[in-house]
Amino acid sequence: MAAAGQELTPTSYISHHLTNRTISLGDGPFWTLHLDTFVTALVLAVVGFGFLWWIVRGATAGVPNKRQAFVEMLFDFVDDQVKGIFHGNRAFVAPLALTVFVWVLLMNAMDFIPVDIAAKITEHGLGQAYWKPVPTSDVNTTFALALSVFALMIFYNLKVKGIGGWTHELFCTPFGSNILLMPLNFLFNIVEYVSKPLSHSLRLYGNIYAGEIIFMLLWMWAATGLVGSFAGGVLALGWAIFHILIVALQAYIFMMLTIVYMAMAHESH
Repeated sequence: MAAAGQELTPTSYISHHLTNRTISLGDGPFWTLHLDTFVTALVLAVVGFGFLWWIVRGATAGVPNKRQAFVEMLFDFVDDQVKGIFHGNRAFVAPLALTVFVWVLLMNAMDFIPVDIAAKITEHGLGQAYWKPVPTSDVNTTFALALSVFALMIFYNLKVKGIGGWTHELFCTPFGSNILLMPLNFLFNIVEYVSKPLSHSLRLYGNIYAGEIIFMLLWMWAATGLVGSFAGGVLALGWAIFHILIVALQAYIFMMLTIVYMAMAHESH
């Protein structure tokens, strides 16, 4: 989809669908809200966790129905992953892992909605010419999630180890407490801490963003004629099937890294 009077090219088509609907909250790009990302992520959170709350609220001790069985399997799956990595009190970490997994999975799954259908819905229903439907293809989303986990990791480092214990860990691991090695230990740990939110966020963003571009290229091919429609349709179906694995796997990896970081925050060296 291109602007009026503009020739449709792969560049203009992709650029249009990857442009966020923004609202300026102040001076400079830092104070710009991506309205489409925020609203879509919020709606998915309400729908996803509203569904889980509805099932859990009506759960019975007898033979569960299919919906209850599915939710119980999801709870058990996440709790088993937490048990294998985190050996402390799971009262907070297990719900955190469940929240991360479900929310990221739902946001990733928006990639299965064809962009042209999503564009028609937002243009006619919301009156928005630009509306990016996949929150996790926006690096702001993945960084916000990763930085939230990072902040929790720092909080639990301080809560469990205390300021003195965490400071000692920063300066005395992994190479020992020799005063000559303290600067090297500190530099090593700072690099490790900085790399955590970077890798946590960019891995998810890169995979979903790339998958979205591949979908759009296939839709463009399908619009070139009969042969293109057939080839593009077949390849898009194959990519969609493969993308199911990517969507689920990236949500799983993001959840597992969250559990690992929480476990590291509770462990002393």
